[in-house]
Amino acid sequence: MKDLYIIGAGGFGKEVAWLAERINDVQATWEIKGFIDDNDAIWGTTIDDYPVLGGTDYLKSCDGAYVVCAVGSAKVRKKIIEKISNYPIQFATLIDPSVIMSKRVTVGEGTIICAGTIITVDVTIGNHVIINLDCTLGHDDVIHDYVTMYPSVNVSGCCEVGSCVEFGTGMQILQGLSVVDGAIVGASACVVKNIEEARVYVGAPAKRIK
Repeated sequence: MKDLYIIGAGGFGKEVAWLAERINDVQATWEIKGFIDDNDAIWGTTIDDYPVLGGTDYLKSCDGAYVVCAVGSAKVRKKIIEKISNYPIQFATLIDPSVIMSKRVTVGEGTIICAGTIITVDVTIGNHVIINLDCTLGHDDVIHDYVTMYPSVNVSGCCEVGSCVEFGTGMQILQGLSVVDGAIVGASACVVKNIEEARVYVGAPAKRIK
């Protein structure tokens, strides 16, 4: 069993703990040590049977342990990972046992892929990506580092999604399109053309908020 610390004691952090438990139900892999959160008001409390141990500095003394960041905001997650990247830790990649994907999918370190997701063939997923419940990724997609996909996102084939992009719940992107680094696409939006500015987009078809 490998020691696992989960950064972020909020709702998604609890879901990631459950994901690790589901992995353990199939094969004993993770010893969940508890949550790490910089909100000192919850230090010493217990959430879903796991302790909140302290802030990110706590990890300085966790030599060789595995860490995963369960913070939904892509930009905040990137800042946290950059802060702790020199700590004596390793990054865990967590993939729910129910995920369906081919052998021709590559997944980077620190990435979380939640239950019900389907990923087809020749897909590349970067580091510290969050793919939430019930998403689909089509053939030849390239998903760069720190992307967040909220539940039920549908990415058609041959798409490229830049670093720190956030896709809201239930949004869709048509085949062969690209999204620039840092863009945010709102819930239920439909992307029908390339997104070339790092702004916020909503609606069907998705349009930039002025």
